Amino acid sequence: MKNSNYNILVIFLLFTTVCFSQGFQGKVVYQTKTTVDMKLDSTRFNPEQQKRIADRMKSMNEKVYVLSFNASESIYKEEEKLEQPGQGGRFRFGGFTNGKKFKDTKSKTYTTEQEFSGKMFLIKDSLPTLNWEFKDESKMVGQHLCFKAVAKRMIPNVDQFRFGRRNQGENKPKDSLKQILVVAWYTPDIPVSQGPGDYWGLPGLILEINADKTQIVSTKIVINPKDKAEIKEPKKGKVVTQAEYDDILAKKMKEMQEMFRSRGVRDGRGG
Repeated sequence: MKNSNYNILVIFLLFTTVCFSQGFQGKVVYQTKTTVDMKLDSTRFNPEQQKRIADRMKSMNEKVYVLSFNASESIYKEEEKLEQPGQGGRFRFGGFTNGKKFKDTKSKTYTTEQEFSGKMFLIKDSLPTLNWEFKDESKMVGQHLCFKAVAKRMIPNVDQFRFGRRNQGENKPKDSLKQILVVAWYTPDIPVSQGPGDYWGLPGLILEINADKTQIVSTKIVINPKDKAEIKEPKKGKVVTQAEYDDILAKKMKEMQEMFRSRGVRDGRGG
């Protein structure tokens, strides 16, 4: 039953994609939210500081993204918003900002702009392939009937975010990666193999993702908008693979940790 439904969807996807005109385009707005287990050292942060940090973390982890797509390509980028009075400008951890993410499902490749420590990188690599398992479940997401698919993937293991405290008694090294279950809801109503971030590979547009502590939900869909977006591969930055960029990022983070640790020792805090 599952294989039969999947084959019908694939045939429908291929047929409809061929029928798309050259100028076909769509746009989806996604609301993303990530829950962070954050612990603050009450001996170093008063209630007002704790609230300010919590509000800042909430702002960082609740964002709006726009996916512009055609039959086989897409651009995914964060929607810029005006800073609220008193926020003191955009927070950028370590000078890190996300740029545009370009996906090409024909060549199964992606290109991402990434700025880190004042340098612009262009990450070019193969699209990650998930082994999707199709479920006999459906629901409405907005005005579109969606079907459920699940897959497992590995992500960085960041279980807890701590401010101003050391992890007492944690001498055993933790695994740098952990396996999570990804739940996707896709609609054959829009037969393109696209989705938010690096998610793709289903016989229909992905409208909702639930992965570990992150939820991504579409809030607006426009087919053939009047103002067409430019869906082109970014070209600016030093070209690296994902593995090369991850290595650069890891080394820089290690340098920052050592710097803060030595600063804490000099200040008499011991970490």
